[in-house]
Amino acid sequence: MKQHTNIRNIGIMAHVDAGKTTVTERILYYTGMIHRMGNIDDGNTVMDSDPQESKRGITISSAAITTFWSREGTQYQVNLIDTPGHVDFTAEVERSLRVLDGAVAVFCARSGVQPQSETVWRQADKYGVPRIILVNKMDRQGADFLRVVREIESRLHTVPVPVQLPLGAEDTFVGVIDLIALKALVWNADDGKAYTTMVIPESHLAEAMHWRTYLLEQLSLVDESIFAKYTAGEAVSESEIRQALRRATVGLQLVPVLCAAAYRNRGVQPLLDAVVSYLPSPADKAEVKGVVPESDDVVVRETSLDAPVAGLVFKVVTDDYVGRLAMVRIYAGVLTSGGYVVNSRTGRQTRVSRLLRVLSDRFEPVDSLDAGDIGALVGLKDVKTGDSLSHPEHPVQLERMDFPVPVFGYAIEAKASKDTGRLSESLARLLDEDPTLALEVDPQSGQTILRGMGELHLEVVLEKLATTYGVDVNKGEPQIAYREVLTHAVIHREVFKRQNGGSGNFADIQFELSPAANGATGLEFVSDIKGGVIPKEFVVSVRRGFEEAMKNGALAGYPVESMRVRLFEGSIHEKDSHALDFETAAVMGFKEAAPQARPKLIEPIMLVDILTPEEFTGAATGDLNRRRGVILEIGTKGGAQWIRAEVPLAALFGYVTALRTLSSGRASASLTFSRYQLVPENVLEKVLPG
Repeated sequence: MKQHTNIRNIGIMAHVDAGKTTVTERILYYTGMIHRMGNIDDGNTVMDSDPQESKRGITISSAAITTFWSREGTQYQVNLIDTPGHVDFTAEVERSLRVLDGAVAVFCARSGVQPQSETVWRQADKYGVPRIILVNKMDRQGADFLRVVREIESRLHTVPVPVQLPLGAEDTFVGVIDLIALKALVWNADDGKAYTTMVIPESHLAEAMHWRTYLLEQLSLVDESIFAKYTAGEAVSESEIRQALRRATVGLQLVPVLCAAAYRNRGVQPLLDAVVSYLPSPADKAEVKGVVPESDDVVVRETSLDAPVAGLVFKVVTDDYVGRLAMVRIYAGVLTSGGYVVNSRTGRQTRVSRLLRVLSDRFEPVDSLDAGDIGALVGLKDVKTGDSLSHPEHPVQLERMDFPVPVFGYAIEAKASKDTGRLSESLARLLDEDPTLALEVDPQSGQTILRGMGELHLEVVLEKLATTYGVDVNKGEPQIAYREVLTHAVIHREVFKRQNGGSGNFADIQFELSPAANGATGLEFVSDIKGGVIPKEFVVSVRRGFEEAMKNGALAGYPVESMRVRLFEGSIHEKDSHALDFETAAVMGFKEAAPQARPKLIEPIMLVDILTPEEFTGAATGDLNRRRGVILEIGTKGGAQWIRAEVPLAALFGYVTALRTLSSGRASASLTFSRYQLVPENVLEKVLPG
């Protein structure tokens, strides 16, 4: 079975301002991909090529690039994805992690575990992505490597194992101590290309031996070969430690921890060595599972070059010169330029006109993409994020991606009436590229509502409309994505009957409408039809009707977040019953039954993390109380007060600006969607129309 063992598909993930784009820039410099290092402050990094990224100094969309690194005579291909750190762009991390084999989690040596650090860590847990940790910014005032390691262990519920110790800290950070090779690495060149290997200074030797023993102890708990040697008092070689650590990392048992100061060009080469040594290759996953399209039959596909081709589209982008591109991870087989694939969602067979290797904002033509490769396809018109592409004779639907619900919105319209058509076209392209954008029409006002993950997300989109597409828009008051839920069970019978002189319409259904299970979202549909009184194809139509009906709730026209429908009785007319009749009956039945199920309104609740100097703690907590906030935790982090609270989104418009005002610009906050909860009765009358 032919497989690629020298490929590493990795992502760099972190909270905003932990330094991951700087880390990526140094990786590209030391691997020879670029010959001059850029910096965030100068707006000239390779991966942040979007003008808005340069302007704002943050990563907005994930960028991919291919580079190469040699270790011990072996050359490795590293497909690298730099992901955003701001919570508003968390979907970019989600879809990147779905197709990656490993990740580097970057933490600030001063700030430690931050809100988005937790979010991306949970996302990596969701997809079972092995990780290594880089504690960056060891040169920063207040840097504390071991404190961050302890915080990672307690907050992220994982087992971080240092494989390095810092040699100095803050202004005195000059290098790292390699706990496996028991050597010190000291950087003494401005560009960081050269470093000196030396014996561990006597002042650091005792601590180094302590943490090397800890490393062996943790490995012995998860690896039998290390356990046997360690307990017998035998020496464990450097290669044995590295092999065992790789097995433990790939098996999600341990997480190696390294340290660096990327901005000062110290510690990046050992990170690259760790990437190729400990993170998995595509060959480490022998198979990938999916289902046969339009069925529940499970398909197991070998991840070899000999298998039928199978890949997943994780991003769709439009390039001014190349056109529409589908970014794809190939899991099995070989896709050649000019070859054919079938889209499992549409069932359509399409010819791939060109294949490209992605080099951030540049593209390089290639003849083929093999199992394990990440690249871009040209020529696929009707393709969306999450689509599976496979061999026409061996179709497979791989696991889809789930994205957070967009909870924040603006009512928008084109400033000039002549731009209305262009606005629709531009929005269609943006929605095509970004699965966390949503467009809807308010049932009460008829306004067009553009929804996203937060204020910054929508600001970026509106600015892109103006600068990239030349369409200026007016935005109205912020809109909250309220939802409705049912609180009681109702049994209802709906008969849809119409006679037109010829063939008529007839559908008869009896169902129970009730709340869904706690934590469930969407429609839970159960068919208890006995004896075929309603044919299966009509049952499918009933389900489709309820799914459509959920878009407009009975209380105020907001979408229904979740509900359960049990269809248990009904009848048909031999001549007059059609699939559409049963879909119509379901919609009509919902409108009649839902008001009796005592619908309630629910609102999005945000998790708010605040870092503030101690003297502003009282002002910050008082402001949270005025906003209907519930304070969950107060502690200290990096010399500042840390406050975590839950606050309704409706009370958070302009919050970051308000917090800066009351703290003289010294406090910061991060907002993350948490959950939906019932709107209090005293607030309800302000929310409901009329």
